[in-house]
Amino acid sequence: MDVLSEVLTVSGVRGSAGARIAAAGDWGVEWLRDRDAVVYAVTAGTAYLTLDDEDPRLLMTGDVVILATGAAHTLSSAPGAPVHSCDVAAAADARRHGDVLRLGDGDGEDDVQTQILGASYSHDPAGSTPVFALLPPVVHFRAQQLDASLTDVVRLLGRELARPGVATHVVLDRLVEVLLIEILRAWLASSPQADPSWWGVLRDPLLLRAVTRIHEAPGHPWTTEALAREVATSKQTLIRRFSTFAGTTPGEYLTRWRMDLAAHRLRDTDDALEAIAADVGYTSVYAFNRAFRRERDLPPGRYRTASRTESTPPAR
Repeated sequence: MDVLSEVLTVSGVRGSAGARIAAAGDWGVEWLRDRDAVVYAVTAGTAYLTLDDEDPRLLMTGDVVILATGAAHTLSSAPGAPVHSCDVAAAADARRHGDVLRLGDGDGEDDVQTQILGASYSHDPAGSTPVFALLPPVVHFRAQQLDASLTDVVRLLGRELARPGVATHVVLDRLVEVLLIEILRAWLASSPQADPSWWGVLRDPLLLRAVTRIHEAPGHPWTTEALAREVATSKQTLIRRFSTFAGTTPGEYLTRWRMDLAAHRLRDTDDALEAIAADVGYTSVYAFNRAFRRERDLPPGRYRTASRTESTPPAR
């Protein structure tokens, strides 16, 4: 079983949007902090990325950068260039028609042209482990750090944005998710040991074996002792590994995963509470209700109603 694939299925990309940016001359555009995260790929020219309290960061042709927590930022032709708020309506219109969002005052042949692919994405709120949001606020890869598979996805994304067609939104969601997975692979391969977080699960072989057992049988009556026996270690060692690498305990991880699975079932199916409770390891609806409310601040029935209301698309 691939643990990362399962977690991405539960808490991965739920909706995305993209735009092609073409800029020349003096230009700058500002985005306020958002719940969505952002990926940029510079396909031609250069740009400066600036976040609050950070020095401007030079982005060059072929670079890819992800702002995993949706931090407020600006893109500009140079540090100190005039900056304007993003014209969201113009960006949406350009995306609809396969056009580019044009920025700057340059219109001559001598003006340096910068071309950027941008994509924003949001997490599925039913999942409590938004793995992308656990990345550093800025992850920046230089062109020479990227392999062919990631650059191929960038080309496909640009092609879809340039020629939108039937089910473009679905295609964008899939391409953005593949792009993010390629970014995660590159980050995992190149990053030093990070602070304890969910990513520690993938860094420690013993911990990965334990978590794999949980994912394979979330309804099993696991105890820390039973899980430790399953992976041939001691209870104390398993507790220490979870704390050191994942910043949690085996019991907390198990409960959180069970509640993620239950939240999806509540929102996306009409399955009875008794069936959901049993499948995620609870022998009574009462015990399940209590655990779910402790994790999600709502009892299962109210969560089911609220989550379906939130996920209903607006009328067009």
